[in-house]
Amino acid sequence: MKTQILLVEDDRSISEMVANHLSKEGFEIVCAYDGEQAIRLFGRQPFDLILLDLMLPKLDGMEFLKLTRADNVIPILIMSAKDGDVDKALGLGFGADDYIVKPFSLIELTARVKAAIRRATQYSAAAREQVAPRVLQVHELTIDADNFAVSKNGRDIKLTAKEFQILFLLATHPKKLFTKEQIYRSVWNEEYYGDENSINVHMSRLRDKIEDRPSEPKYIKTLWGIGYKLGEF
Repeated sequence: MKTQILLVEDDRSISEMVANHLSKEGFEIVCAYDGEQAIRLFGRQPFDLILLDLMLPKLDGMEFLKLTRADNVIPILIMSAKDGDVDKALGLGFGADDYIVKPFSLIELTARVKAAIRRATQYSAAAREQVAPRVLQVHELTIDADNFAVSKNGRDIKLTAKEFQILFLLATHPKKLFTKEQIYRSVWNEEYYGDENSINVHMSRLRDKIEDRPSEPKYIKTLWGIGYKLGEF
């Protein structure tokens, strides 16, 4: 069965170009041209990845992200014409897994799509096969590896795939200090070239969701200039 991709792009020339290229690469592409249509399509059938433009009519990309991330961890790759770090951080902060700036090379886009799908597939397989406990308890947090679910004192916490992977990595190695490079290689499964933006944004969002006081974190400790480790209780 082919990998299913939902392509959300209102510029039909870009949509057609991307869809044709990815179809030749063996993917099955379903196109949406505004945010409302994308939500309807997303509710009708399962997808393996979403390619999302931010500037959309009817329902913009950020709103689509928030609605999609309410109960789903599907990989989402942002396609944005904006090149500012704020826009990238905002997109990632709302739950995107990666971004690519327009205009982009179709070769680079294909590589990022394949990498995102590979990471999601490998992580799912590793989680299913892992011998470690299927349910981890870290103070008030319950981490369910089978269902990719996290709760705190019985209250469900919605994490993105990357946020869950970071938390699960730290929770399964409670005494280990991870550098940013080690986290990036483990979670993103790619070489680390010193771009801290993705890790910083994901870590900040994760803390916002699991910590009582994100500015005074207990679950994820920072060792400045080195990396992160699980807090001790």
